[in-house]
Amino acid sequence: MKLEIFAFAALVGSAFGVTASAAETFGPLIDPATLSQKLDSNPPLVLDIRGGAYDEGHIPGAVSAPYAEFRGPKDNPGQLIPEDKLETLLQGLGVTLDRPVVVVHQGNTDTDFGAAARVYWTLKSSGVSQLAILNGGMSAWSSADLPVDLAVTEPTPSDIDITFSTQWLADTETVADVVEGRREAVLIDARPADFYDGKKAHGAAARPGTLPGAVNVSHASFFGDGQTAIDSDTASATARVLDLAPGQEVVSFCNTGHWAATDWFALSELAGIENVKLYPESMVEYSKTDHEMANTPGLLQNLINQVRAD
Repeated sequence: MKLEIFAFAALVGSAFGVTASAAETFGPLIDPATLSQKLDSNPPLVLDIRGGAYDEGHIPGAVSAPYAEFRGPKDNPGQLIPEDKLETLLQGLGVTLDRPVVVVHQGNTDTDFGAAARVYWTLKSSGVSQLAILNGGMSAWSSADLPVDLAVTEPTPSDIDITFSTQWLADTETVADVVEGRREAVLIDARPADFYDGKKAHGAAARPGTLPGAVNVSHASFFGDGQTAIDSDTASATARVLDLAPGQEVVSFCNTGHWAATDWFALSELAGIENVKLYPESMVEYSKTDHEMANTPGLLQNLINQVRAD
């Protein structure tokens, strides 16, 4: 089932924000003007995840934290990196449990947001509680004519000690239990429709298709047309359309846990749904198992789809 987000999103805007106290905490989004003000005193740790683009200009004081460092190998990009390796990475970036962190992505397309959301999810699962994503990314910062620095900021290493939480994590076994009826959860496919319909597949996937019973809520549906800043009102509207029962488990997936991180962020952090999990390895890993899949075309149709895709 494909879920369409209708124009009534504006009608539920007043419902956005789970509690009044939640609005007073740091994050989960921050706009360029607010971040600029916070840099003047007791600044948050700004992690620039853009990789090589950091050297071309970045937010003053930002630390380079390439997205690739938070990802798995080429044949399974969504795979979690080992906890000890993640801890060493966070220590080297100067991440602590008491200093707020802002994640900065490029923001040229809505797909860029998935990188920031995946890093946010990783940090939250590592115990960092004060987190925000710069809405619109570096593109929004530059469009606001805010200062850009070329000097490399060397982080002050920390001694952070992490225990990676599984509270927001769904693994392949969990997802298989849902598919095979041993566990109840709403499965949300965050990919564009062509992937959900089995017309396209990730290069590292063994076969096209989706999880049986999954609802298609594309990551792009959380952004306005041509916009790269996520729309909070739409996140709340989507939660209402899903009509989830209180406490009902939700699992967001895609190809490699990138687009799915956007759906997780929108539903968990913006709409305030408490039991949303991310399946980081997603369809690249699941498609290599013997578990049932849906919308998987036959050999001939799959060949035709691949030719059309090329």
